[in-house]
Amino acid sequence: MQNNVFLPTTMDEVRQRGWESLDIILVSGDSYIDTPFNGAAVIGRVLEHAGYHVGIIAQPEITSSADITRLGEPRLFWGVTGGSVDSMVANYTANRFPRRSDDYTPGGQNDRRPDRAVITYTNLIRRFHKNTVPIVLGGIEASLRRVVHYDFWSNSLRRSILFDAKADYILYGMAENSTLALAAALNAGEDPRSIRGLCYISRDRPANYIELPSFEEVSADKLAFIRMFHAFYENNDPITAHGLVQAHGDRLLIQNPPAPHAMQAELDAVYALPFQRAQHPYYEKYGPVKALETIGFSISTHRGCYGECNFCAIAVHEGRTVRWRSQESILREATSLTHLANFKGYISDVGGPTANMYGFECRKKIKSGVCDDKRCIYPQICPALKPDHLPQVELLRKIRQIPGVKKAFVASGIRYDMIAADEAHGDDYMDELVEHHVSGQLKVAPEHTDSRVLELMGKPDQQSLLQFKQKFDELSARTGKKQFLTYYMIAAHPGCGEMEMQRLKRFAHSELQIHPEQVQIFTPTPSTYSTLMYYTGLDPFTLEEVFVERDQAKRDRQKQIVVEKPAQPGSRRTTLRESGRKKY
Repeated sequence: MQNNVFLPTTMDEVRQRGWESLDIILVSGDSYIDTPFNGAAVIGRVLEHAGYHVGIIAQPEITSSADITRLGEPRLFWGVTGGSVDSMVANYTANRFPRRSDDYTPGGQNDRRPDRAVITYTNLIRRFHKNTVPIVLGGIEASLRRVVHYDFWSNSLRRSILFDAKADYILYGMAENSTLALAAALNAGEDPRSIRGLCYISRDRPANYIELPSFEEVSADKLAFIRMFHAFYENNDPITAHGLVQAHGDRLLIQNPPAPHAMQAELDAVYALPFQRAQHPYYEKYGPVKALETIGFSISTHRGCYGECNFCAIAVHEGRTVRWRSQESILREATSLTHLANFKGYISDVGGPTANMYGFECRKKIKSGVCDDKRCIYPQICPALKPDHLPQVELLRKIRQIPGVKKAFVASGIRYDMIAADEAHGDDYMDELVEHHVSGQLKVAPEHTDSRVLELMGKPDQQSLLQFKQKFDELSARTGKKQFLTYYMIAAHPGCGEMEMQRLKRFAHSELQIHPEQVQIFTPTPSTYSTLMYYTGLDPFTLEEVFVERDQAKRDRQKQIVVEKPAQPGSRRTTLRESGRKKY
């Protein structure tokens, strides 16, 4: 495979394409992995397809000019992203300890992605490229920090990242179309500030934009911060949203209404671009990236999520409306995987944010936008949604029939309450899933089992989980397969104390017959309702006080309550306890 099939990362590659310079340079906190699961690669390929000369600088060295200057200066703009994961989440555990590994760094060692990568890279550009073209922020780190937000790592409210990074614009959300609009405007010498999905700084208030409480107001008043977050959250739908204004001192953050969701033909076109599904050789020489073990042979079938779990930011970043690719597009991609030299016949995942949200949506939402007084599937599934698993059943069956595909797994998690709500095709989906698409373990994410904690999380109750487990076990036994459910749980979520974790442990033992191992400590990440609860100590929907465990040792203790295995009779630990000897 020749280097020039990738987007250029060096001037030699630029010249191999017959170019003298670049229109756009993308800077990323990830290594350059040319897959549709890497945001910088997607944006780069979309711009390339539109005729722009695009290069990528991945994980640049921040103590010198060597990397950030090696492609020269772009003609139109710099695009800066922290990568596929917020850099602070990538670099620190829930207890603020440094992470040793990074799945998106060559060799796996976490030594290339700086803290607050978006800010660091913007400063790096300005340091070595004076009076340069506009710097545009994108990706999840910038998208979720575009207004005033609580930052767990500094335990403070921080300004919009646009102010702290001293960049020119943010393109938030899934930004392919807004990026193209920005490039076209800059190429034509036009003012881009009317583009949907764009944020900028100004001293002038646009007409008919909603004014959020200012940075100074929310910093002084937690109730003002709650009001601000409600308004921010409720104005994320392209059909119903207004533009937003938020004062930071004597300047204003302007957030234009969101860009329209991509249509199916547009999604299909993105996934048809010539991704190499490999790490660029320039970076591969430093070692492989672990992420490719999963995403290298995975297929994304849809975007968006109507789950709206309170601890999850997908609804803010990708949207509350699900958009899916055509079956033809997905089948073409699956077929293309079979032609790769290192493909062994196994597709790692066919799914999206939640696997079984493919192929159906609420007709009212598509036409009129999201409801402002209720959610789609919590606390109950809205009758207007009408879950229908038939499209995914058909898709999975067709993928199985592709020559060269031995197995196609569903690994991205499912909503078991939606399967039960689909009276017409829910059982067919379960049959298909259990018999053909489980890799020994199927991931589900109940997150907790205590009713009050589940309510604060926005998750379904215990009963739907137990019904799903019973059905899964029965079907696995019927097919003669030794298959298991893997349960993902969260400790130390707002509303959760040691008593609630003890109840979770008892429930897991008695009802699920497991000893949980997949337990993570809640990390307050920007732009989620659970983070709002963590910071304010209040239920934002009722304003009632909520217990929040902030002590790091006690947060860790909540996890240990569940994962700590009971000592076996006769073990050294048991013997020491029984003998009364002090253990050193």
